[in-house]
Amino acid sequence: MVIKRDGHIHTPYCPHGSADSLDAYVQQALNTGLTDITFTEHAPLPGGFIDPVPEKDSAMRAEDLLPYIEAVRSLQSHYEDQIRIRIGLEVDFIEGYEKETKEFLNAIGPQIDDAILSVHFLKTKDGYWCLDYHEDTFHKLISSAGSLKKVYQLYYETVIQSVQADLGRFKPERVGHMTLVHKFQKLFPADFNDSYFIDEVLQEVQKNNMSLDVNTAGLLKKHCREHYPPAGTLKKAQALHIPFVYGSDAHASSGVGGEREKVADYF
Repeated sequence: MVIKRDGHIHTPYCPHGSADSLDAYVQQALNTGLTDITFTEHAPLPGGFIDPVPEKDSAMRAEDLLPYIEAVRSLQSHYEDQIRIRIGLEVDFIEGYEKETKEFLNAIGPQIDDAILSVHFLKTKDGYWCLDYHEDTFHKLISSAGSLKKVYQLYYETVIQSVQADLGRFKPERVGHMTLVHKFQKLFPADFNDSYFIDEVLQEVQKNNMSLDVNTAGLLKKHCREHYPPAGTLKKAQALHIPFVYGSDAHASSGVGGEREKVADYF
């Protein structure tokens, strides 16, 4: 199958991304033969949550949210005869901030077309950690959690919490990069099999009628070199009839539609 939709694209409103214009992202989509894209900028973090990343740049600023929506809305009008453009968000599930997230989604949900629910932050006895920020942070997370296996278990348990959470009628229906914990797997190789945890996640995704973000960003990460989730997990998800949406997770215009031929056989 030729994939024509990219459902996970960031924008210049991302503080840790590229300054490429929104038009540049759309032009790249058109140049690579896409007919349907979703801009999924990182939603502002919940009020009261302190971003553990030193630069405090994990998500869009709250004051940029409405300008972002208006900017993408303008693109929809400009390119309506050439490509379908969806207004979306990548929403963080953060343990302990379910109420704030639900309130946010209730407020903003009517203004967006699509959304992804992702886990980037894990909570241990020492506080919150951004698990995909940097290999040094991941190493400290292992120490805080007690072992690499406990980090994996904590991550998948948090993903399950996100799937099960009552986040209201505008809760995202797609689970973002469900094996993101593999990002540094070549630096921190697992001496255990995480298929048990993965199987639990897939069962919950199926039970809750959610879909999976088939995210190719991991292929470009030097310590990962696989898509999220990997082949074996995608085959299990297929057997459960879980829907897939390809996502480049592009943080620069050049990445839109990238590596999609590597996952096309699963669609």
